[in-house]
Amino acid sequence: MSEKVLMCGNEAVAEAAIQAGLDAFFGYPITPQNEIPEYMSRRMPEEGRVFVQSESEIAAINMVYGAAATGARAMTSSSSPGISLKQEGISYLAGSQLPAVIVNMMRGGPGLGNIEPSQSDYFQATRGGGHGDYYHIALAGNSVQEMADLMYDAFDLADKYRGPVMVIGDGILAQMIEPVDVFAKKRPPIQTDKSWALGNLKDRSPNIVNSLFLGDNVLENHNLRLQAKYQIIRDTEVRFEATDTEDADLIVVAYGIASRIASSAIRKARKKGLKVGLFRPITLWPFPAKPIAALAGQGRKFLAVELSYGQMVEDVRLAVNGASPVDFYGRAGGSVPTVEAVLEKIEENLK
Repeated sequence: MSEKVLMCGNEAVAEAAIQAGLDAFFGYPITPQNEIPEYMSRRMPEEGRVFVQSESEIAAINMVYGAAATGARAMTSSSSPGISLKQEGISYLAGSQLPAVIVNMMRGGPGLGNIEPSQSDYFQATRGGGHGDYYHIALAGNSVQEMADLMYDAFDLADKYRGPVMVIGDGILAQMIEPVDVFAKKRPPIQTDKSWALGNLKDRSPNIVNSLFLGDNVLENHNLRLQAKYQIIRDTEVRFEATDTEDADLIVVAYGIASRIASSAIRKARKKGLKVGLFRPITLWPFPAKPIAALAGQGRKFLAVELSYGQMVEDVRLAVNGASPVDFYGRAGGSVPTVEAVLEKIEENLK
């Protein structure tokens, strides 16, 4: 049995990725995720695997594309402005149906912003982010342990569905130190067919990997295949956690570090006799719309709490579809809501 050790979120994510079978890491330094490439620069050579500090974020994502095309488990990490630079490459990965993992430890924005925690990249993560009609799975943990656990899932899901998967944290989850067992979810990689990959030409003709589809209806048919895959993901890969929602008059919806702040506020509200529950999306895409819709109505209210000025709240409102009122409370630009402020907003909604 493995033991828990104290690790910051960045280090736990990096080690869990290695244990999940990462073959090649390509990255570029940017705060607050710098410990990931720093950790990888030491550990990947120790394991006889590939580490490259690229000359830019754009170079890193294109290196990921090249490695993924060979069937290798490839990964990059960055923070908000760096992820923006990677968007074209992520679209190419989706269009070419190449599995890869991208970690985004979000910081304040827009622009260079600051190095404080934020959740203002939600739209970017859940609406494709780059050009074209595509989506990618987006996973969000709320502890160092869960961020590590999600790395195993991310690589398996990327291989299963042949596409990029994004794991989302923030400046707090990246830097905070908690006890973690990076082997907790260790398992052999899911064996998937990689006959599409480049290389291994001894017994077959060469494969071609690209995202260029010319000719009448060729690109449309490719898009239809992608959309069919995305629908399967929507139907089978939704993940969430619901706490005290059965009797709740108000359900707080929050993810990542905001959900931990909200959870503390909800405990205080319950002690005051207020019936409040927590709904925490773990897959930001596909968003758990149906489970939220099932909780709507019956006089219930919803409150979205985010480290942004209102992004996930739009998905909550779409899911509720007018059956319940949906309020919002958020802070951004690196400012973090206090437990007391969230509790005050809860009480305001239940007056």
